[in-house]
Amino acid sequence: MTATYPDATLVLVGHGSTLNAESALPTLRHADELRRRGAFAQVLACFWKEEPSIAAVLRSAWLPRVFVVPIFVGEGYFTEQVVPRELGLNIGSDQVLERVQTVGSHRVHYCAPIGTHDSMTAIVEQRATEIVRRNPEGTAPPVPSETSLFVAGHGTGKNENSRRAIERHVERLRAANRFHDVHAVFMEEDPRIADWDRLARTDNVVVVPFFVSDGLHSHEDIPVLLGESASVVRARMNAGEPTWQNPTRLRDRRVWYTRSIGDEPHIPDVILERVAELAGPGSMQ
Repeated sequence: MTATYPDATLVLVGHGSTLNAESALPTLRHADELRRRGAFAQVLACFWKEEPSIAAVLRSAWLPRVFVVPIFVGEGYFTEQVVPRELGLNIGSDQVLERVQTVGSHRVHYCAPIGTHDSMTAIVEQRATEIVRRNPEGTAPPVPSETSLFVAGHGTGKNENSRRAIERHVERLRAANRFHDVHAVFMEEDPRIADWDRLARTDNVVVVPFFVSDGLHSHEDIPVLLGESASVVRARMNAGEPTWQNPTRLRDRRVWYTRSIGDEPHIPDVILERVAELAGPGSMQ
């Protein structure tokens, strides 16, 4: 049975980009899927870096009951400060954000971001195992117990919470004991993505970018940080080709690299679960 909210508007909030048209696509696709399911009277999408903007989105909400789900990979500067501010939510002097607030004529339910949901751990594992299975080198691809898994994020000094989601998923993957070793690595914090070869304990390495969309970070920056030639990456981008070939041999290891996790078909279900956490009982169908 699926809960429905015929008296509510759902708002999906993405980062967006002025440089990469693909940045908004996962958020827009999840919005389309949730419209198709008919779980809400209205489904809207808005963005920080492109139109429609976060600041204007409530003016388009037909109904007073509004659920807002950040399509972000973790809690941090954007989800705890930027998005609430743009929505008109009040952040207390103790920096504690009340999840349900009245903004004008709307009762806004501000949900947790998708990336902190427990099911994202399984999505990372699935991405890692499938990329090796689909791109074997030879007839016997390595099994997870013979593989080092890296979950790669952005990292930031603006908010210490930004890396916690990745670290928590890494802890859960380690506890599951399927991969030989599992590591969290970051672009702008230690441990760094560029240090992967020092951290890996096997000759087989899988890197899963923990990003919502396949933008410049996942297409260009991370492949270069892993050791691929910047000129090769740029030439592939200009030719419209994938910037990584699986597997690539680097530093005496085989390295597989997946797509970002944000286009996963399971994410609309995560969004509905985030809503249910704040909604209480909904209509059932």
